[in-house]
Amino acid sequence: MAILIENHSETQFSWLTRLVPTRMEFKQIHPKNSILRFLSFVFLCCFINISFAENMSVNNQFLNLSIEELMNVKVVNVTSVSRRSQKLTEVASAIFVITQDDIRRSGVTSIPEALRMAPGVQVGRISSDKWAVSIRGFNGFSSSKVQVLIDGRSDYSPLIAGTLWAQQDTFMEDIERIEIIRGPAATVWGTNAVNGIINVITKKASDTQGALLTAGGGSFEQGFFGARYGGKINEETPFRIYAKVFTRDNTKSLSGLNKSDQWHSARGGIRLDHTRGIDDLTLHGEFFYNSLGHTLSPSVINLLNTAADSRGHQEGGYMRFRWDRTFSEQSSLLLQASYDNNHYEISPFSAYKAQSVDIDFQHRFPLFKRHDLTWGAHYRLNSNKVFNTEIVTFSPQQSANHFYSLFVRDEITLIPNHLLFTLGTRLDHNDFTGFEVQPNARLMWTPNTENSVWMAVSRAVRTPSRLEHDAVVSTSFGSGRLGPVPIQAMLQGLSNFDSEKLLAYELGYRHQFSERASIDIAGFINDYSQLRDFSFGALALSSGLPQQFVLPILPTNKASALTYGFEVSADWKPLDRWRLQSNYSYLAMDISSNEQFKQFDPATGGADKVSPQHQFSLRSNYDISEKLQVNLWLRYTSKVAFYNIPDYVTMDAKLAYKPVKNIELFLVGQNLFSESHREFVSEIIPSTPALIPRGIYVGARWHF
Repeated sequence: MAILIENHSETQFSWLTRLVPTRMEFKQIHPKNSILRFLSFVFLCCFINISFAENMSVNNQFLNLSIEELMNVKVVNVTSVSRRSQKLTEVASAIFVITQDDIRRSGVTSIPEALRMAPGVQVGRISSDKWAVSIRGFNGFSSSKVQVLIDGRSDYSPLIAGTLWAQQDTFMEDIERIEIIRGPAATVWGTNAVNGIINVITKKASDTQGALLTAGGGSFEQGFFGARYGGKINEETPFRIYAKVFTRDNTKSLSGLNKSDQWHSARGGIRLDHTRGIDDLTLHGEFFYNSLGHTLSPSVINLLNTAADSRGHQEGGYMRFRWDRTFSEQSSLLLQASYDNNHYEISPFSAYKAQSVDIDFQHRFPLFKRHDLTWGAHYRLNSNKVFNTEIVTFSPQQSANHFYSLFVRDEITLIPNHLLFTLGTRLDHNDFTGFEVQPNARLMWTPNTENSVWMAVSRAVRTPSRLEHDAVVSTSFGSGRLGPVPIQAMLQGLSNFDSEKLLAYELGYRHQFSERASIDIAGFINDYSQLRDFSFGALALSSGLPQQFVLPILPTNKASALTYGFEVSADWKPLDRWRLQSNYSYLAMDISSNEQFKQFDPATGGADKVSPQHQFSLRSNYDISEKLQVNLWLRYTSKVAFYNIPDYVTMDAKLAYKPVKNIELFLVGQNLFSESHREFVSEIIPSTPALIPRGIYVGARWHF
């Protein structure tokens, strides 16, 4: 930790002084805020003092393990880098794992909130049901350069080039871990895995036997209930069924009015696993319904006959089948097929129906003595029908897009247990831009068990969305009057819009100080070309009534960017019952784009002012006794200048008490340092900015 502070100026870390207001500051700060900050500081001091206390054994699955053992718990199951289990010393990639224990102790209630634990990941809450999530920059509602998967099933939508986080939810207690790869992963996962991937991996049915009930509620998390039951058809066929419902409150606008974005959600599913000899089969299905809303911003969009406040709904589900055949530790087959169906409608902005079919095949086998070869094929069909609205129209309204790919990856052992070289490439074909090639080369050097160094060079592409190809969007940017005739600016998609491209250079280092302490450092330089930019088209007079001039705004591929930065994460266990985890992320971006649109386009032209340059996180998990746990999470995010959002520091806290073995009672406080704060604004849905409130909720969990 001292290393991090020494390398940054006092100005950059001046936010630390906000934890304890000075005498003069107490006069200006609301009494409640002063008390909360002071108590939080005292709370932290108490934990620092506890570090000198006597050790005592605690019956906890993770805190009783050494750091090395904790790393092994994560590493044995890390599969996202090469789609097979690997030890950490074999992973030539910047990867971070969020475990179920991390999720439970943090008190988070959604996947985006959990992702704040990972270094290099930018998370900004937009409203009650919307988030912006990115990796290493270019943050936005669509998250266009990040591939999001649940159990290896892609949730990337070619309609908007991104992920709808309200749709990508699940029963949080069923998540085994979340693996986050920072940096390109296109050779393994295909197009759009440009800046990284997020793979949510759920538990096997055999690990969720028995019954589980959880319920609670509070201020912002107004109420939630979840239930799960796991059983067995026979010894080889375990299953689970589950359901969850919740209601989250409205956020407020900057003027203090409700944004009409209260979120009601219901979700349920079933998973069935079967093992027969060397074969493992999985059938997993889920359905959901969301009731959501927003308040449109007239400063961003022209509202003619439309009310600013509106409600809508989202519903759908998926079915996934997976077959694994394991011949040996080095030879296996994988076949996964899935079907998704969802319907989204939120007037007056958008309404559509979408379906997708995804088929994935992989074969791994040893070649000669030093080669570990993996090859595979992938097919995806996305079919969607868009219903035109006053704001957005598509032509054609209905479309089916096909994606094909082949990949090969060879892990070459140059020096056994010390030097591993990985070379691979992926050949993709899509209906928007045709063929794309995405090669990758990685080198891992492990001189001893305490140290490892890795480096990588990768190429990745982000394919266009239907929004960029087929849509026309009404906007207030560039609107005005030419004499007595009004001018209406329209964002118009172009069929010749091309893929965005990235050439990435990465370097990483891991060190195990002892059984109780480790550090992970990763640095990168990303060179982007053919990024999306905008230009004005020719002004034309409309043919309909009332007459107006139409000013087209057209997408181009003329922007470029050079970004660089590093992430540091540390894990320290000063006592058997106390674990500290911290990380720091630095990001610098240099964007070259059309100057006319820098103030209009947060996705590219203004991207350097959208992603925070500095992020810091510190988590403290402490077991006071076998029955009582206290968990604290301090976070700092630097300013988001594009939206005039200042930097902020906040803290979450969770107090958990187990009166008996299978029952846990908990009290959670979120965003404790202020009554509310701003985090992000959507660049796609033109809604008014939201204030993210402080929240407190209580709950209980019963496993039997």
